[in-house]
Amino acid sequence: MSYLLGIDIGTSGTKTILIDSLGTEIASSSADYPLYQRQNGWAEQEPLDWWGATVNTCHAVLYKSGVNPHDIAGIGLTGQMHGLVMLDECGELLRDSIIWCDQRTALEREEINTAVGPEKLLQITANPAITGFTAAKLLWVRNNQPHLYAKCKKILLPKDYIRYKLTGEFATDVSDASGTQLLDIANRDWSKEVLQDLDIDINLLPKVYESYEVSGQVTKEASDLIGLTEGTKVVAGAGDNAAAAVGMGVVVDDKAFTTIGTSGVVYAHTSQMKIDPKGRVHTFCSAVPGEWHMMGVTQAAGLSLQWFRNNFCPQEIAQAKEEQVDSYELMNSEAEEVPIGSNKLIYLPYLMGERTPYMDPGCRGVFFGLSASHERKDLIRAVMEGVAFSLYDCVTIFEGLGVRFPEMLVGGGGGRSKVWRLMLADVFNSEIKTLNSSESPSYGSAILASVGTGIYSSIVEACSVLVKGNLTVQPDPVHHREYMKFYQVYQNLYKDLNLEFKNLAAL
Repeated sequence: MSYLLGIDIGTSGTKTILIDSLGTEIASSSADYPLYQRQNGWAEQEPLDWWGATVNTCHAVLYKSGVNPHDIAGIGLTGQMHGLVMLDECGELLRDSIIWCDQRTALEREEINTAVGPEKLLQITANPAITGFTAAKLLWVRNNQPHLYAKCKKILLPKDYIRYKLTGEFATDVSDASGTQLLDIANRDWSKEVLQDLDIDINLLPKVYESYEVSGQVTKEASDLIGLTEGTKVVAGAGDNAAAAVGMGVVVDDKAFTTIGTSGVVYAHTSQMKIDPKGRVHTFCSAVPGEWHMMGVTQAAGLSLQWFRNNFCPQEIAQAKEEQVDSYELMNSEAEEVPIGSNKLIYLPYLMGERTPYMDPGCRGVFFGLSASHERKDLIRAVMEGVAFSLYDCVTIFEGLGVRFPEMLVGGGGGRSKVWRLMLADVFNSEIKTLNSSESPSYGSAILASVGTGIYSSIVEACSVLVKGNLTVQPDPVHHREYMKFYQVYQNLYKDLNLEFKNLAAL
């Protein structure tokens, strides 16, 4: 029996999964690490924390499974997109990574628009200039830390730094590279035109592969450290959402999924490249060769509930520790007690600005309608409903662009919540399905490794065998109509507060 390893470099932690060639999960492990927010709107992580978590989780998976490392055919990588990792000529880190949710680059976004032009940028990269994308971060370092920029010899994305530590190779894949704002999305390679306009040396960038292609092999140094066999193949992998799509079987037209992780995503596969002319949703290269996907993003989905728990739920945290249960399950139980609309309380989940549909790094989180009658459980449900409304914003944009799907798969940590699944079904007015693996990105990256190592001939074939359905939730039309009353207020709030968000940011 052959085995496959999937490694997911997430925002809150690294998750590693070992599956066999029939898709059965043999073992898994996760390890957390901190996020540093040294100023309002900033978000950074230490790449060596990712590497340490990779080493530890791989050790744990090998120990738990008892699998002989020689039987691991290949490794797939995935992880948070858009992060900037800068290396010097010796391959050493120059600074902490500026990660996807960082919003410091408003001036650099304008610099990109001026240098390239909004229409040309949208035509080539399929996306408007975005503060969270890698290009803006690189320009920020050039503008604010020129001494570090001058020493930089290579830039990598988070999962690709782990590849470098495993294999010594500088490489990326088309899906992750799509989120740098430097890739020609139609031609699936770096855009020499955009790089020239931004005065960025193409030699700073790694080689681009299709997601299933072998990008390197485990070195002796990494083998000695981790216990993996030297020479084990490492495939290119994919950005977290493209890998999640593989893990959920969303690799053909008319399929879509929603994930609630740190961020929230609505993702639809398409064999024909489509671009939102208003730039509200992203178009990226799919992990499937020659195809694409469209994606809407809520910046602070699961992050909103985590923030609320960490700051306002000491009782639930203490009770969960005492009873040895998940604190989120206790919060879910409280939210179930509250009616739709959270007793007329609405939450805007803009803790880290927002991407879809407003592309506004300056907007901020809001509780609207607070009264002395509200209890903590009302606020918990309001947070969950606000995230669901934000994701529904993405669905309505897809529908307006003619991208429709008969059912919606759901994943991510939030997808394990029965309350959130019911909420999404009712808000979307759509059937919701879950799958056999709750860790879709790491599972999807392992599937990519199964194709790169020749166990399966294509990604579509591998998914047809390995991806198995689980639970289905049906929408309630009466509940949908009730949610839409509050959704209308939710939509109006951003419009009403837009000017005040700008005034607040200017103080």
